[in-house]
Amino acid sequence: MFNYIEIERVEKISKEDFYNNFYKKQKPVVIEKITQNWPAFTKWDFEYIKQVAGDKIVPLYNNDPVSADKKVNEPDARMKMADYIDLLHKGPTDLRIFLFNLLKQVPEMQKDFEFPDLGLNLFKSMPMLFFGGAGSNVFMHFDIDLANILHFHFSGKKQCILVSPEDTKFMYKVPYATICREDINFDQPDFEKFPALKKIKPFRADLSHGEMLYMPEGWWHYMKYITPGFSMSLRSLAKRPSNFTQAILNIFVKRHYDNYMRKKKGQEWIDYKNELAIKNTHRELSMFK
Repeated sequence: MFNYIEIERVEKISKEDFYNNFYKKQKPVVIEKITQNWPAFTKWDFEYIKQVAGDKIVPLYNNDPVSADKKVNEPDARMKMADYIDLLHKGPTDLRIFLFNLLKQVPEMQKDFEFPDLGLNLFKSMPMLFFGGAGSNVFMHFDIDLANILHFHFSGKKQCILVSPEDTKFMYKVPYATICREDINFDQPDFEKFPALKKIKPFRADLSHGEMLYMPEGWWHYMKYITPGFSMSLRSLAKRPSNFTQAILNIFVKRHYDNYMRKKKGQEWIDYKNELAIKNTHRELSMFK
């Protein structure tokens, strides 16, 4: 197993302390009581979501590996939010809601939270929600825009594993993508098959209702729902020039090239990238030694 570094926790924090001690240093932190004055802190549970959004049709995703037969971000299923919440309470399921702007469809929920004044220029139009059942997980990845992310969790417990961009060379990153090899089990890593993983220094935090995790620019993250729950992310553009440039390349060049090659080569392209992830990482490992 990994030797995790526990992410620092604070109850509350000033704008100046957050900006100087975490944002400028690109260091993750959990802020425990940042939402306690929000209406969402007392209102946001599954029954409330059913009440205000139960009739909304939501896209659902599972953890099947990337396939040439599927379009990028194509849902695996759709159902009413109320039916999905009932499914979560029946038992474990790997069906998740991912990057869904529910607040755009249910404007009254926008009155339930505030944009924290932490010195970040947050996108006001992009509060995205994520839902998952007990045991479901979000594969290890970093966000394509390398944004600074404020991740608020509600209703239940969620485990978050973060890895610094400095360790990307050991992460078996898939070329032209923002994921690592999908056959890596970050709950029980196979160090014989993926020896470079021994070199990474993963960080860990377990989030409870109302807590917020700050994820700096380009940090890898793996999320696992310990119990059924949901989260909201707010984001701010990457400020470091190298990260901002890389985000532009990811969004406007690499993503389109990858989609073109998937359409042209199909599964052959995906297999090629997965093999290259092994070769590139093991080359870095040999140089490190």
